[in-house]
Amino acid sequence: MPTAVPRPSRPRRATAVLVLLAALTGAPAALPAVAATEPAPAASGGTDATRTTWALEPATADGPDGRVSFRHAVDPGTEVTEHVTLTNFSEHAAAFDVYAGDGLITADGQFDLPPTGAEATAAGSWIALGDAAGTIGAPGTVQRVEVAPGAQATLPFVVRVPADATPGDHPAGIVAALATDTAGGVAVDSRVGARLHLRVTGEVTPALAVQDVRTTYTPSWNPFAPGTLRVDYTVANTGNVRLGAAAAASASGPFGLAGSSAAGPALREVLPGGTAGGSVEVEAWPLVRLDGSVAVTPAVVGDDEVTVALATADAGWSAWAVPWLQVGLVLLLVGVVLAVRRARARREAATRRRIAAAVAAARA
Repeated sequence: MPTAVPRPSRPRRATAVLVLLAALTGAPAALPAVAATEPAPAASGGTDATRTTWALEPATADGPDGRVSFRHAVDPGTEVTEHVTLTNFSEHAAAFDVYAGDGLITADGQFDLPPTGAEATAAGSWIALGDAAGTIGAPGTVQRVEVAPGAQATLPFVVRVPADATPGDHPAGIVAALATDTAGGVAVDSRVGARLHLRVTGEVTPALAVQDVRTTYTPSWNPFAPGTLRVDYTVANTGNVRLGAAAAASASGPFGLAGSSAAGPALREVLPGGTAGGSVEVEAWPLVRLDGSVAVTPAVVGDDEVTVALATADAGWSAWAVPWLQVGLVLLLVGVVLAVRRARARREAATRRRIAAAVAAARA
């Protein structure tokens, strides 16, 4: 598991540093998730003696249980009790702020949780954290936990699902942030998190839509080679479950001439109600007017279960691709041909004049 390295920032400005990537994404990853037998901690900066290293793991009341994330299917109006274990691997005692937050996706497609102090307004607001003694606080409570060197603290929490909760995925998580002194005017937000997959029972409606398609055509410097058409687009999750997406774009000239297609980078995860940007580059000849489409194929993420058929979404586009380079080359060739013909005509006229002069001289 990668480590999180805090950076200084302006007062109260959080620099979001989430680790436990496999646990947060809930999908298979090359790096191992936190395990009870061999935790992979996060570390703050400093020397070995001052560095604070810690991890946050799903657990039972007895301690870590080896899960990489929390996963529950819940009915509206019910509640679930869980535990999370905070381990301090440092050589000194450390204080941590533990809180619940709403899940979100960053611009680079990674699952994240809000910085310290951010108020939960979605599924994070359903979670009430307890302290090390087991006393459950009110939703939104931040638990300050002191952990001795090499020790663990296991905290309970309760997820209370509202009776009017809508079916589908409601991402959330638990965060443990190193408590820092902001008296000097610098706030550092170094965090680890454990993801909570919550799916409220009911009708599952997976759906994606392609929006805001934009195109940019760049001609090749070689007039005998196709140029590059960049297609930028936005994928919106209009359903109620998280989905991944594979995208492809096609392009062709009038009447389908010189058609081509290309696949773009896959989107690992788009949360319900969320959006993600993507782009595809397609080889295309400058045939004045180009037409094409962007197709996005949904995919189930990680261990999720979606039994409903997944439908591909697409959107069409049109773009101008005027062959200025080729037109310039044709004009140049026409100019050369005309110049050669004109020079030849002048030489022939001069030759005829010399012959006529010679004939006239001979007759004289």
